[in-house]
Amino acid sequence: MSRGDCVAMEPRAVGVSKQDIREQIWDHMESQNLADFPRPVHHRIPNFKGASHAAEQLPRLQAFKTARTIKVNPDAPQKNARFFVLESKKTLLVPTPRLRTGLFNKITPPPGATKDILRKCATSQGVRNCSVPIGLDSRVLVDLVVVGSVAVSEKGWRIGKGEGYADLEYAMMVSMGAVSNETPVVTIVHDCQVVDIPEELLEEHDITVDYILTPTRVIATDCKRPQPMGITWSKISRKMMEKIPVLRSLRAREQQAGKDVTLQGERQHLPEPGRQQAVPLSAGRRPLDTPGPEANSMEATVGSPPGEGAPLAADVYVGNLPRDARVSDLKRALRELGSVPLRLTWQGPRRRAFLHYPDSAAAQQAVSCLQGLRLGTDTLRVALARQQRDK
Repeated sequence: MSRGDCVAMEPRAVGVSKQDIREQIWDHMESQNLADFPRPVHHRIPNFKGASHAAEQLPRLQAFKTARTIKVNPDAPQKNARFFVLESKKTLLVPTPRLRTGLFNKITPPPGATKDILRKCATSQGVRNCSVPIGLDSRVLVDLVVVGSVAVSEKGWRIGKGEGYADLEYAMMVSMGAVSNETPVVTIVHDCQVVDIPEELLEEHDITVDYILTPTRVIATDCKRPQPMGITWSKISRKMMEKIPVLRSLRAREQQAGKDVTLQGERQHLPEPGRQQAVPLSAGRRPLDTPGPEANSMEATVGSPPGEGAPLAADVYVGNLPRDARVSDLKRALRELGSVPLRLTWQGPRRRAFLHYPDSAAAQQAVSCLQGLRLGTDTLRVALARQQRDK
């Protein structure tokens, strides 16, 4: 790395708003040619020169050594960080880009993968081709979080690119029970991205970082500011809900648990008086792929679904069940895909079941998620129950 690549901005207050700080960082990196492809760096997490070298600090952290499951953001400057997780035979979770199709993908390299293959698995193409989705009910426990940043301070304050995805991913992990306030957060940046950030710019949904890795330094921030406690629904717009289907599932869960899930611009949405609230679907945290007691996941009944003559818009039909299938097989598959209904009606002799969701949006999302689902050798038929009746 040339001397020019190490040009750093002096840590100082660089603006009066988050966007001022972003623009100054982006402008500086462009003018000093401190970034690799993609360019320009504006509106991105910069793929800074020296990113691979900075990531070499990650395996030396004690927090990395003791972690079993690590979540790393999908941006280009963290490619080497993803490689080190795979090389260390730890579980690598990568958020789906812009959370369009879910929350996490678990990267699964082929057996006996060489270093070259692992490096390919760590690329954006590898994330697409060598991964399996992790549903909301996978009971995943994340031991270390690695995020990208546009700017960060030595106190641990962080500024992203302004779209809020890293903060939202973290809040969703809190809601899932995947992380706690004690889960370490690491960011990997260029030295010039370490600047003074006024604390008054921080909001309650902003995540902070415990370690900053640059090409020349490892900074332990000793940050004491609490991390977000979950999703701040009043910051979530209807438009964002439409773009991120997994948010609808999480909102339905929290609404059933009696929480205030009022969206931005909505009137306060409180539970109806006297309405019995469902038990939260995730009562505890267990390691990834460890099944829990099925009876605690969803209510299962045998016989006819309520209103079978006129299926509700929130009911989903599941047909072509194998003749030897058990209700536990279907419940396990639903948990793994993160499509757990409020209630399941099992009609095994008729080779079908009905899934009952809180609203039509959750039901439609489940239909999309469950397309192609197989039990044994049989591919199941999945459709909205009302549409199936019409057919």
